Amino acid sequence: MRRVIPFLLWSFLAGGPAVAVDLTLPAGASQTLEVIREADTVRLPTGPHSGTDVPNLRLEGRIVSRAWRMPVQGVTTLQLLTPLRDQLEGAGWEAVFACEALDCGGFDFRFALPTLPAPDMFLDLFDYRYLLLRRGMGATQEHAALIVSQSGRTGYVQVLEVTTLAEGYTVQPIPAEEREALPRVDLVQALQTQGHAVLEGLDFGLGDNALGAGPYRSLVTLAEFLTASPETRVALVGHSDSIGGLEQNSALSRARAEAVLNLLVEQHGVSPAQVEAHGIGYLSPIASNTSPEGRERNRRVEVVLLDAEPQ
Repeated sequence: MRRVIPFLLWSFLAGGPAVAVDLTLPAGASQTLEVIREADTVRLPTGPHSGTDVPNLRLEGRIVSRAWRMPVQGVTTLQLLTPLRDQLEGAGWEAVFACEALDCGGFDFRFALPTLPAPDMFLDLFDYRYLLLRRGMGATQEHAALIVSQSGRTGYVQVLEVTTLAEGYTVQPIPAEEREALPRVDLVQALQTQGHAVLEGLDFGLGDNALGAGPYRSLVTLAEFLTASPETRVALVGHSDSIGGLEQNSALSRARAEAVLNLLVEQHGVSPAQVEAHGIGYLSPIASNTSPEGRERNRRVEVVLLDAEPQ
């Protein structure tokens, strides 16, 4: 008899109690990551890439993203998606848009998806499916995005839920003591000894080049280093995998570097004169682009130590 593992898709209605929908995944499924944003914004694709952009729906509210990994063999992504879709539709969810891999729009669509980072969630550009759903109407309408993919003998499932904020909810700032408690990373040492370092932990999961508010330990450390050394200058360099052309990869990687620059300046008080942003696409990989894991590693932003005075 086939075993199934239940998980909960929570729906938070404004002013009302939480309602859970029981879903099941195949035997061996295990949750790898859960990210909860109490109040944030996300854009969910509503159609395939048009040739110029990806149509999307801008949503605000409580955003919960969960990812699972499971062993699969001889199973297609449609076979992974179908039972989950059927359960959601049986619970009152309505499908809004669905697409498969390259039919979604290739590289541009993939990076418009709010995908959780590797290794907790992998998305193979040539083997994935996306489904957007909604439930309810008006101010209490909820949305969910379901993403399934596989790599080798491993299947991946991500569910993202967007629900309205409860009435009277206010956003609370991160307490100063919590910000100060963030452990320093070895970023400064790497900069001083190697001249460059990867900015770890950056979350571009809510858009192709949109960086969440954080806090990010690597950026906190970099900001402290720069503000304590006002003569120091650095370059933020965006990198990509090799899917797509060099021009579009360079533009995307530069946009991500610029997002990091803006966060350093606007939230951490770093002087704009100390930072610059560039993008070089897939020209400097740190892993093989022939596997999903390698491509995920190559999608990164690095910080490079520069001369004190611009030439």
